[in-house]
Amino acid sequence: MIPVLLLMTLGIIVGWIFHHQTIFLQWISKFTNWAIYLLLFLLGLSVGTNKEILSNFDNIGYLSIAITLFAVAGSILTAWITYHLFFKKNGGKNER
Repeated sequence: MIPVLLLMTLGIIVGWIFHHQTIFLQWISKFTNWAIYLLLFLLGLSVGTNKEILSNFDNIGYLSIAITLFAVAGSILTAWITYHLFFKKNGGKNER
């Protein structure tokens, strides 16, 4: 856990130093997207080579669909509440 926190802190410091460099920000944005794609591919590869996961895929699939649907619904509800409480003028009340 310490290496993760140190790397995150180093990233924050470097980001703070270069936050005005638009070329740096564009490069970091593209790099971040490709890093996420690579991580998703490696996660899929890991799942695809795990025999235990593949043999229980039908049970895991139904559970993962349920978890996903509830997570998305909770995220949408939380975003809606946050928007209405903090970002809409007058806390969501209409002016008269």
